[in-house]
Amino acid sequence: MRLSCAELREIGLAAFRAAGAPEDTASCVTDALLLAELDGMPSHGYSRIPFYVAQARTGKVNALAKPLLTHPLPALTLVDAAYGFAFPAIKAGLAAAIPVAKRFGLAYVGVRNSHHCGMLGHYVEDIARQGCIGMAFSNSPAAMAPWGGNKASFGTNPIAFGCPVADGEPIIVDMSLSKVARGKIMNAKQKGETRIPEGWALDAQGQPTTDPDKALKGTMIPLGDAKGAALALMVEILAASLTGAHHAFEASSFFEAEGPAPAIGQSFFLVEPRAVNPEFPSSLGRLMAHITSQEGTRVPGARRFAQRAQRRQEGVDLPDVLYEKIRACSC
Repeated sequence: MRLSCAELREIGLAAFRAAGAPEDTASCVTDALLLAELDGMPSHGYSRIPFYVAQARTGKVNALAKPLLTHPLPALTLVDAAYGFAFPAIKAGLAAAIPVAKRFGLAYVGVRNSHHCGMLGHYVEDIARQGCIGMAFSNSPAAMAPWGGNKASFGTNPIAFGCPVADGEPIIVDMSLSKVARGKIMNAKQKGETRIPEGWALDAQGQPTTDPDKALKGTMIPLGDAKGAALALMVEILAASLTGAHHAFEASSFFEAEGPAPAIGQSFFLVEPRAVNPEFPSSLGRLMAHITSQEGTRVPGARRFAQRAQRRQEGVDLPDVLYEKIRACSC
């Protein structure tokens, strides 16, 4: 089923309103998930709505939460998401941090008691569009074992980097530290697919599997094997240990309605590049010209921006089964 942006937005808003979310929260969450659909990432888009709504109705996510911001030092913004949706908490934190980065050259935002934050690249894109370099880190419920281990201890723990480009779209690097995001396996299961590609996941016994059900009960394979597991540890420290959030092994599932809040964390680092190097735009320009002069290269982020523009015009294909689930959330 192909839906326009307006149609998609309306069914998303209706679902979150019915779950008890205030209008500003419903709008913030819906817009983030809609943007993921436009960018060609359905695993972080509307496939999440039935899970979000179910958790809002049980109280696992506090749909009425208001983020609490504190500033222990001038360049530090700490945000308590109050067990609510991550999107409004992060939005509030970054809105406070951008002027700080412009003034001091550096700013940090730490978020605790948070939830699934969608596409981490969207936040660094916002930072980059306001002239700063952004780096972002989020942990998530346990899905990967330490290298050599057999017990899920780290999340898929995405990282993102955004960089402003003079007279062009920003550079956006956005990736999870598993070979694929766990949401892709959940998406395959929602579609009724019985097989996922080899090399994505291990079953509960630590054996390779192509069965999405067994994969969801097992662990994800880290990107780059031991190197990816080490990076996942780094993210766990930055997103959870540093902010006071739950570590992956302490967090409850994003996909189950019952149980305590996941209470994970996110960290954001902002840099005003021209404060460090007034010639940064021209320096970056030389680097990008060198890269793009080579046939077959593409600047990270270019594909998502192209897909976004196309889908804004043509609409988004939503699986019929998912459409009906989202409509049912409004009842």
